[in-house]
Amino acid sequence: MKHGSGRHWTRSLRFRLLAATLAALAVALVLAGLLLSSLFRDHVMRQFSQSLTAQLDQITARLEFDAAGLPQIDPQALSDPRWSRPYSGLYWQVDGAGQVQQRAVLRSRSLWDAALSLPNDVLADGVVHVHEGTGPDGAALLLVERTVKRDRGGDGGGEDAVGTPWRLIVAADLRETVAAAQRFNGVLAASLATLFILLCAAALAQVAIGLAPLRALQRTLAGVHAGTSPRLDGRFPSEVQPLVDDFNAVLDRNAEVVARARTQAGNLAHAIKTPLAAMSQAAAVALQRPETGTELAALVEEQVGVARRHVDWHLARARAAAAQGVPGARVPLQPVIHGLLRVLERVHAERGIALRCLPMAPDLAFAGEVQDLQEVLGNLLDNACKWARQEVQVSAALLGSGPRSRLQVVIDDDGPGIGPDRRESVMARGARLDESVPGSGLGLAIVNELVGLYGGSVRLQAAPTGGLRVEVELPNT
Repeated sequence: MKHGSGRHWTRSLRFRLLAATLAALAVALVLAGLLLSSLFRDHVMRQFSQSLTAQLDQITARLEFDAAGLPQIDPQALSDPRWSRPYSGLYWQVDGAGQVQQRAVLRSRSLWDAALSLPNDVLADGVVHVHEGTGPDGAALLLVERTVKRDRGGDGGGEDAVGTPWRLIVAADLRETVAAAQRFNGVLAASLATLFILLCAAALAQVAIGLAPLRALQRTLAGVHAGTSPRLDGRFPSEVQPLVDDFNAVLDRNAEVVARARTQAGNLAHAIKTPLAAMSQAAAVALQRPETGTELAALVEEQVGVARRHVDWHLARARAAAAQGVPGARVPLQPVIHGLLRVLERVHAERGIALRCLPMAPDLAFAGEVQDLQEVLGNLLDNACKWARQEVQVSAALLGSGPRSRLQVVIDDDGPGIGPDRRESVMARGARLDESVPGSGLGLAIVNELVGLYGGSVRLQAAPTGGLRVEVELPNT
């Protein structure tokens, strides 16, 4: 059992829940990490670009033109000392953007003998463009640029000098920005890894707590299997409780069937023991007195009939127990009653008993086996015919409606009836009101047993004709 479970561990709920949860957490945290890293880098680059744009504005403000229309920038007018320190990481440069492009017309001292290189894109006046490129020693740079022209209000230089565009470029080293982004990514990765570990622990705890009722159910089921508990005891979550209730119902039903089988086996053995003992004793007497052969034959026939009656009774109980609750079992009532009345008319023809069946709806039906319906009604009608003086009357009706409707059959006779103080006792097995009337005393007991197995009821009352009224309620659906 355990070996098989080990080979199919991927089918366990624990594995499925943990695998789905951990996979979802991993995907969510990786996506969150990528998104946060991208957002942080974009934010840092935007801030860096804005700071360079401010530096570009400062260079633009310090840009002047000489009499020849050439640009000039006084380095002393720039506040940041990095402009003067070679390879400081902050650079500016002025290129000519006219028909004849001139590179590095002016540049900061920080560039030393190097020059900034930009793509040959066309810029509208005053529009800032942002590029990434390389600078001194191959360092990665962020460059911002704009194109400006000499103001017409300037002196000298002519019309061509006034219209000549110039590219102002400011660049800064990206190493610190990239390093900051990398540090952030490292901290982010460590944080997300820690969060993943904590969430994994939480998922393990959640699965353990969530599946704890199943482990309790497993222990309880092991007790049922070991025979220490007859059913699954305890309260379980609402998702599991219906299954537990259904399983307990099955266990109760199984225990009931086993108990009934034991009882029936014992009753049948006890019932057959008496006829066998009587026949054994009669046979011993016949061996000593051969002339009593006729009496022995009569006794054997009588006791065999009694034994057959007991066997039929127990078989009927077993059949009813097996058929109880079977869906689709439905027996029309009217043909069964008419058939039984025709048989009983011939059986009791010498007494001239009038058997009447009152009109009933043709769709009345019994939810069970036809043999059981015949057994119940046959015993009741036969019992009524034995005690009736002149008449037996049968009627049927439907009580209630819908899935809880019940079939009621009423049998009246005009015999002596049964007093209220004896109506309960006559339902016991073997009880007989009059030993002069043939029978084994099992008729009403069979009826009571079969009707009870189907969840119905039997009531004995006084009939309007003065005899006994038997009301039987049986399932209709």
